[in-house]
Amino acid sequence: MILAPVPLTPDHDIPAPVLTELTALYAANREFHALSGDFPDPDDIRPEQVAAALADELANPDAEVLLARAEGRLVGVVITLTRHPDPADPDPWIGLLMVDAAAQGRGYGRRIAERVEERFRAAGRDAVRLAVLENNPKGLAFWTALGYAVTDHRPDREHGRPCTVLRKELG
Repeated sequence: MILAPVPLTPDHDIPAPVLTELTALYAANREFHALSGDFPDPDDIRPEQVAAALADELANPDAEVLLARAEGRLVGVVITLTRHPDPADPDPWIGLLMVDAAAQGRGYGRRIAERVEERFRAAGRDAVRLAVLENNPKGLAFWTALGYAVTDHRPDREHGRPCTVLRKELG
């Protein structure tokens, strides 16, 4: 599996073929988008909506959008944040990890998380955090199975949705 930054055109746009792949990946995760409310209609996720959501991430100099490819196809996307907006929080964050629904259950999510942890460890970071929506028990089960421990319950910064915050020491 290859994990690499999303390619951008000279105008800092996502190339159309990559955006098509990303839109299919997002659309395949209807259940998550119904929980998150990130898109107006989780049954009709459009390229321009995915582009706008990722443009917000790509505009943040502390964020990185990484694509996971295996066997020549996009199997996942992960968004990381090297610095949290709260200056009292020293840890990097995983903002989103999404695996194509057709590829779930094959270990891609675990491998993507491990690669992200390796990247942060190589950068000298001691731990990583993330937040799981309170209404997402599958997400919570996934992250706790990978060794993440619950540290807090609080609303997310952008939408005020109830979340469980988890942290993992990178050792």
